[in-house]
Amino acid sequence: MITITEERLTPAEYIDFLRRTDLGSQYPAERFEERIPRLLRSASVSLAARNGDGLLVGALLGLTDFAYWLFVTDLGVDRAYERQGIGSALMKKAHELAGGERDAAVYLVANENAVPFYEKLGMEPSTDVMQYNHIDWTEFTVE
Repeated sequence: MITITEERLTPAEYIDFLRRTDLGSQYPAERFEERIPRLLRSASVSLAARNGDGLLVGALLGLTDFAYWLFVTDLGVDRAYERQGIGSALMKKAHELAGGERDAAVYLVANENAVPFYEKLGMEPSTDVMQYNHIDWTEFTVE
């Protein structure tokens, strides 16, 4: 049985989780160990999906104004638990917390391999998002 709760994750637990998901390749190497605690502390939506033993098997982090928009920064599921509806349940819970389907728009940056998942949720590519990105970014995978 999987349970989803609002909770703040510890950096150590989240880094361990990243090793078991495809999220582990979405972060730059630059100051990774320093930046993960800030991410976890600052997210306005922080959801954890845990199995019966308490193992973190899914997570969603996001930023929201709780009225108009939700930007999902992280959504991942442990590879051993994929295709069980955990990602969909996390998205639904986050959307509800952010204000609900009738009030809050959801935005995210999707890994190309995850696009079919988001399309199944009814999401579409957007043409109205702007970016300013001048950060150092050396690709690596959390291992």
